[in-house]
Amino acid sequence: MISILLIVFLIQLAIHLVTTLGSDAINNILWQTYCKLPTPHSKKGAAIASLRQEVVALNREMNNTSAQDDFARWAKLRRQHDKKKDEYEKTSREIQDFQATFNRAVGILRWVATSGIRYALQWWFSKRAMFWLPQGWVPHAVEWILSLTAAPLGSISINMWWIACASMISLVSEIVLSGIKLSQRQGQAVTEKQPLPSGTKVSEKKEL
Repeated sequence: MISILLIVFLIQLAIHLVTTLGSDAINNILWQTYCKLPTPHSKKGAAIASLRQEVVALNREMNNTSAQDDFARWAKLRRQHDKKKDEYEKTSREIQDFQATFNRAVGILRWVATSGIRYALQWWFSKRAMFWLPQGWVPHAVEWILSLTAAPLGSISINMWWIACASMISLVSEIVLSGIKLSQRQGQAVTEKQPLPSGTKVSEKKEL
């Protein structure tokens, strides 16, 4: 069985990733993934792309046709254009409505899988010790704080363990991001300082 300590850490890591990436980015990734699956909405997505191309082609052909010189052809193209445009707008609205429902469902599931489980675990394990501190290792006041809100005195409560996990994940994330930015800056500096290839002549202005 997986330790509750590890479960808390993994849930907090998921919460941190969601916060860092952003809900909109996650929804977009999941939506793009869903559209690649063999579903009715993926077929509608392909139909939208095809209808868009047809509407653009008909509009271009209609603009190249004179309504005065060839009214019959222009009127036929206009009817075809309006029909395809209506189909495109109808299908597009259906996709947009479903995507809004999809995003709401994903948001609910994401909350349940992260914050919802977090609150449930904090309530269920509120009176249990995650682990015990050595007796007399810290002052009584510190023991009381570490056992908040209702864990036995002298133990680490799930709330304090959750705070510790959140702090550690945030700190490591900042270190990693800072390291990546520093590496990028060093790479740019090295690129700028690279010597010119041999045989390249540098023009110099001569004072007369």
